[in-house]
Amino acid sequence: MTGALFILTFAVAAPFWALMILLPHWSWTARIISSPLIVLPALAIYALLVIPAFGDVLPAVASPTLGGVRDLLGTSNGAAAAWAHMLAFDLFVGRWAWLDSRERGVPALVMAPVLVLTILLGPLGLAAYLAVRSRWSTDVPPGRRA
Repeated sequence: MTGALFILTFAVAAPFWALMILLPHWSWTARIISSPLIVLPALAIYALLVIPAFGDVLPAVASPTLGGVRDLLGTSNGAAAAWAHMLAFDLFVGRWAWLDSRERGVPALVMAPVLVLTILLGPLGLAAYLAVRSRWSTDVPPGRRA
């Protein structure tokens, strides 16, 4: 079951990334991505993995040590839970960056590689977007929005 949940986690997040990257100007993309609830499927998978193992997870995160976290992540359940955790947070950050970029008028062609970087290496994608967003102001006329 853990392996199936691991695979399912990406499957439930990928459509939202596809909308932001491949269909940024489609009217339904904005409607869908505007909801923070898009992360719920990944969060539900995370809960399915973490709640049954809560007794092992809580000590590792309440008083983290390198060895304790390594041991937790070294299990199939721990790795799958970490994957769901990362994908949920990366999607939330990607969603914020996409929405913010639309307000600022950042071109979709600029955002596509930033969003791909966010999928692959979340914090580096966030850093890239923070660098990109500083070049665009929020005072963009409505007709010039991305």
